[in-house]
Amino acid sequence: MAKSPVRATGVPHPYWPRDLSIPGYVVNDRSMHEILSFLFSVSGLFLLSTWVLTGRKWARDGRGQEFGVARRLAICWFAVCGFIHGVIEGWFSLYYDVIPSDQSFLSQLWKEYSKGDSRYVIADNFTVCMETVTAWFWGPLSVWTVFAFLANKPCRFVLQLIVSLGQLYGAVLYFYTEHRDGYSHSQMGHPLYFWFYFVFMNILWIVIPLVLILDAWRHLQQAQTHTDLAQKEKTN
Repeated sequence: MAKSPVRATGVPHPYWPRDLSIPGYVVNDRSMHEILSFLFSVSGLFLLSTWVLTGRKWARDGRGQEFGVARRLAICWFAVCGFIHGVIEGWFSLYYDVIPSDQSFLSQLWKEYSKGDSRYVIADNFTVCMETVTAWFWGPLSVWTVFAFLANKPCRFVLQLIVSLGQLYGAVLYFYTEHRDGYSHSQMGHPLYFWFYFVFMNILWIVIPLVLILDAWRHLQQAQTHTDLAQKEKTN
């Protein structure tokens, strides 16, 4: 059950609901542009590096052919997930209780994001639990998935399915719990804080995992069909 926010203590802040109490809150000294530039630049660097890596001559799929565009993009997605889950969300899972007063760069990133969802600056129980699981399970498993595809490991589509299911489940609960709270932790309809921070930046973890779940399902189904046929031929 989510923590009930304590109401007004007179500390001014930009979060919703407006009478939310955030003891010890310190205003960011980094601008929104600095914070977003860092997030998207580093994410872009991981994406670009992985794209180049998957295009090397030694990078081949299970048939010994070069990775197609869709597969390369999927591997890039898991590389970016490894960074976001492991570093960004990992920071939150470790320092959620001091973020409102902390001026470390990643704490300021979370204070900026919290303008779209103030549950992150009040250490909401669901948010802390969900982000901790995401950081310590889906982060390392995302990195393992990248390695599994590059090394052509038999477990690659199993990992893709597990990570994508976990991401989808977490994102659905993330939206659903806020829906039940009446979207009270953001300025409803705000183009940046609500639609970009809260909706767009999180709905990616519904749309993309859904596509990857279907992709993994198809490949695992084909593998099982091939195994069944091979076993049938052996018994005949």
